[in-house]
Parts: sequence; structure tokens; C-alpha cells
Amino acid sequence: MSDRSLKLISDLGCEAGLVLNPATPIEVLTWCAHKLDFVLIMTVNPGFGGQKIITEVIDKIPQVRKLYPQLDICVDGGVTIDNIATLARAGANQFVAGSAIFNSKNYKETIDAMRKQLATIKGH
Repeated sequence: MSDRSLKLISDLGCEAGLVLNPATPIEVLTWCAHKLDFVLIMTVNPGFGGQKIITEVIDKIPQVRKLYPQLDICVDGGVTIDNIATLARAGANQFVAGSAIFNSKNYKETIDAMRKQLATIKGH
């Protein structure tokens, strides 16, 4: 992503973000973090839904939070009722939970259960 692209995104009133795939080091944020609104941390290898979270990637979340406290941190991949609180405690404040919701019997109950888990975390 170039400076020009980031400026255009900002000029259009949109939020700019950068995706970190599981193998991408957080050092790639160095040159552009000050121009971003959020970082999306992929906790699975992109390509298809329903994957289990790569637990080692969770360690990136507090590292990004410490280095770039101004950024929203979104987590995508393997987010479930059972791990959403762990991800929030690590520093994530936005969550993509596709399969956990859409493969459940009751979307509303699943979302409510996730919100209940997040309510136990200060600041969420």
C-alpha cells in the first residue's frame, strides 16, 4: 500500500487498514502505522472459512497494541465464543466471527454469548 493510496482512502472519509497474515511480521507496520486506522490480524491462513485459530498468532495482538495503541485491532479467523475473551484480553477490540455465527443453530444466541464474554473484559 502506497502513501498515495492511504491519502486517497483518508480523503474519501474512509478508514485505512492493513492485514497481517499469520506469517507476516509486525515490522511491516513501521512505515505506515501512523497513517492507519486499524490492523486486521488474520489468525488463520486466508482462503476458506471454518479453520481453527493458529494460537501462536495471538502473540502478535499485544505486540501491536503496545507499539501502536492508537490503532483498532481486528481479529479474523477462528473467532469463537470460547476464545473471544482471550483475544480481547490480548488487546483486540474488533472481531470477525463468520463460521462461529453462521454455522450455529441460532445466530442471535451466538452473538449474545460472544457479547457476554466480552462484557467480562474491562474496556469492551
